Amino acid sequence: MTKLERGAALERGAAPERGTAPERGTAMVADRSTALTEPDAFLARLGERVRDARARRGMTRKGLSQDSGVSQRYLAELENGRGNVSILLLRQIAQAMNLDPADLVRAGPDPAPERALLDAFVGRLTADQVSQALDQLHATFGRGLGRCERIALVGLRGAGKSTIGAALAKRLDLPFIELVREIEADAGMPVDEIYSLSGQAAFRRHERRSLERVIEAHPRAVIATGGGIVAEAGNYGRLLDTCFTIWLKAAPEDHMKRVVAQGDHRPMAGNDEALDDLAAILRNREALYAKADITLETSGRDAGQVTAAVLAGLGEAGFRLP
Repeated sequence: MTKLERGAALERGAAPERGTAPERGTAMVADRSTALTEPDAFLARLGERVRDARARRGMTRKGLSQDSGVSQRYLAELENGRGNVSILLLRQIAQAMNLDPADLVRAGPDPAPERALLDAFVGRLTADQVSQALDQLHATFGRGLGRCERIALVGLRGAGKSTIGAALAKRLDLPFIELVREIEADAGMPVDEIYSLSGQAAFRRHERRSLERVIEAHPRAVIATGGGIVAEAGNYGRLLDTCFTIWLKAAPEDHMKRVVAQGDHRPMAGNDEALDDLAAILRNREALYAKADITLETSGRDAGQVTAAVLAGLGEAGFRLP
């Protein structure tokens, strides 16, 4: 089991396999991409993007293999910069027409001409400018005033979303909703069974349906979300548009301690690298969690202190407190 696979098991609370060693693919790709030819560097970057996208979703290579129908061996080759030559041929065809390879493999109909112009414009912006542009688009077309009546907590497993969410809902006299329970009700089975029987794509579909149902039924509520919701752009974007979001941030060590304190020792079972795995997931998601309206550092604070800090942050943001 690779480092990302152990991390994905940790994030969902599943017991990792024993006797595994850290993955060294990142270093291998970095070494190869700096020394080899430009096509080799392209394959290395492609492998990094696949691996990073998988990490953001907390998805194991085995899970991706099952969902995509592509062998684990091929995925390992792809993620380590040794993709099939047909990828290079596809790139050559795209370059010949001055297209991005993604333009040739995009699902669905071609976008409107304005979308192409917008993509080109955004492509010329710096990372900070893109972030500012996104905030302005949300302010103009997305995030409405009604979302301030609905509070959503985001963060890794062990952030305290359930504990703080329940206390916050009681203090504000609002319904408390754990999105994972809504997903299980929608699917008619526990989360682990959804993953094992249908894969992550099916889980995200249940997540989106459940989120829409909660939004429709509860104009005012406190919602505790799953740690991986940020990895699905459509679901996370919908959450940001319809809820006042708060990232409960903590150091990896605190996340781990809280999970174990809850009586769940599975993340540590036969896995000496569990903390490193958790830190890797957090690094891959930090920029997404940071899109929340408020970020609250919870390390070194108890539940009462964090709840008080959340209430103070809501008050400063103009939330109507009782």
